[in-house]
Order: sequence, then C-alpha cells, then structure tokens
Amino acid sequence: MAKILIADSGSTKTDWALGDVRVTTQGINPFHQDDESILGILREELRPALKDEVEAIRFYGSGVRPELEARMEGLLRQVFGKVGDVSAKSDMLGAARALCGRHEGLACILGTGANSCLYDGERIVMNTPAMGYILGDEGSGATLGKEFLNALYKGRLYEGAREEFEAETGMTMADVITKVYRQPMPNRWLASLSKYIHRHLKEPTVRNIVVENFRKFISHNVRPYGRQDLALGAVGSIAYYYEEQLRQAAKEEGYAVGRILRSPIDGLVEMEQLG
Repeated sequence: MAKILIADSGSTKTDWALGDVRVTTQGINPFHQDDESILGILREELRPALKDEVEAIRFYGSGVRPELEARMEGLLRQVFGKVGDVSAKSDMLGAARALCGRHEGLACILGTGANSCLYDGERIVMNTPAMGYILGDEGSGATLGKEFLNALYKGRLYEGAREEFEAETGMTMADVITKVYRQPMPNRWLASLSKYIHRHLKEPTVRNIVVENFRKFISHNVRPYGRQDLALGAVGSIAYYYEEQLRQAAKEEGYAVGRILRSPIDGLVEMEQLG
C-alpha cells in the first residue's frame, strides 16, 4: 500500500496521518497565510516528525478554494520534492469523504463555524453558502454563543441565569460587548462559550437554544438540497459534544443522522485504505 500522507487542516491546527503516525502542527490556511508562513510550518513542524517516505499527499483544508489548490499543491511539492501525486482540496470535501466515503450523502461541518454540502460519492454537487457568523453560520459554535448571550441578557433563560453566568465567568455585559465588538476573533470567543453552555444543558431553556440552533442549520442549509432521503453526517466539536441535541433537531426536521466524528482524519485514513 502506498504511503499516503493525509491532512485535515483548519486555521488553528492541522492533523496529519502517515500510516499509524499522527502529527499535529499549526493550522494552514492558504487564503490567510503567505507562502513563507506555510513553508515554515511544513519544514519545521511536519517534516522532522515523519520518518517514513511519503509517496502521495492528500491535503484537505479551510481556505483551499479552487483557485488556491495549485498554489497549496506547489508548496507541498517544495517540501516533499520526490512526491508526484499531490492534491489539495477544501475541508468541506475532506469532511464529506470522511463521513460518506464513496457513497452519496449530506455532509456537515459543525465547529467554530458551520458548512454543509450534498456529496455524490466523489465530489460536492451542491453547497449552501454558510455566510459566516454575522450573516449566517447557523449550527456553529459561534452562533450558539451569540444566541445564548442574546437569550441571557434579554431575560429568556431560567431565573438567575445572568447572575450565575457573571459569577462563574467573572464577566459583565460590558465585558461581553467589548469581547464581541472591540477585540479580534469574536467568533472564536463566542464559540468558546460552548463549554459553559454544555455544563448547563440540564436547564430546558439552555437545551432549547442548542436544539433550535441545529434546527435552523438544517432548515436553512440542508433542506435546500432536497434530499431528505439521505442521512445527515457531521464532523466537528459542536456536532460531537452535542450529538444528542443534533439528533433531536434532525428528527424534528425529518432527517436521519449518520456518522458523527469529532475530527475527519480517521475517516479520511479509512477511505484511503479502502481504496
């Protein structure tokens, strides 16, 4: 079997697999990073950790738009010069292949951000634009945090919820406004509230926010594919830790749920091994 180096990359970290070897490096995003930054990660963090020869590379990552595939493949070839078989594709295609393999299905990413597609077993045939956490991103951790704070400060949660939140986090509403409107990466901070939300799922009003976030994701992003006959699969921390609520939302929207993975890497390795 060819020694295939497989990568699943986000903006924060990249998971690499070569046979039984697993390596984690900084995230690689060719949309946001220049060549020098990407080459530095590949040469300094990845290459020294790999002892076996690489015969092929399958790179799936955020920011790998069609017009950037050739650039990303070229950077990989600079570091792994003897490898001729190199491909770089989007993280959405990686998620679809990890979840569905060679079969058609509905594939979703539910992490800090959210995305989805209709997959025919080889390629993405439909994709509803996620639009980011300001204009969309239903189902994501960022939107979950936003919806939670909205309900918290507008009095739609259980009695004492605001006092409990501020006591546990040490934050006031003014601090929240500063985090969201005046500091960088507010989407990541909003998504980080998922840990607090998860600890309070016993509260019906909190649980309902999670379920409704998923229901909106399905109705706004998945239903347009018109394939209610296909199971919905998902990768990402939000899908993984809120699997029970995701399954409830899918059932209420009339969808079956298939595979749920925290990370796509093992599913991608499995697909390559099956050939």
